[in-house]
Amino acid sequence: MSERDEFGAFLVGFIVGGLTGAVAALLFAPQSGEETRAVIKERSIELRDKAAEEAEAAWKRAETAAIEAREKAEELTKQVLAQGEEITLKARKRGEELMETTKETVKKATKRGKLAEIEAPAAE
Repeated sequence: MSERDEFGAFLVGFIVGGLTGAVAALLFAPQSGEETRAVIKERSIELRDKAAEEAEAAWKRAETAAIEAREKAEELTKQVLAQGEEITLKARKRGEELMETTKETVKKATKRGKLAEIEAPAAE
């Protein structure tokens, strides 16, 4: 319970101190309320303009980044397609080589089979 009481006392003191500071600032301000409002208005306009400039700059940076990303993606796509074509050509060439080797092996086996039939006629 004592922690809660201590926090409550701190919170009350903080609020009272803040209000006291705000009242003192208003009472001892070197400018009138009208002048203070004018300064606040000028500063808010400056901040609004600066925020608009920063937003525009951020938008341009985002557009530039998007364009660069698109270009990079297109470049990578071209590279992948080129590599895919290269792999396809290599596979096709290797397949053709294997096909030729297989044909030659079959021809040799067929010749051997025919020669074997001629040399050793089938037993009838």
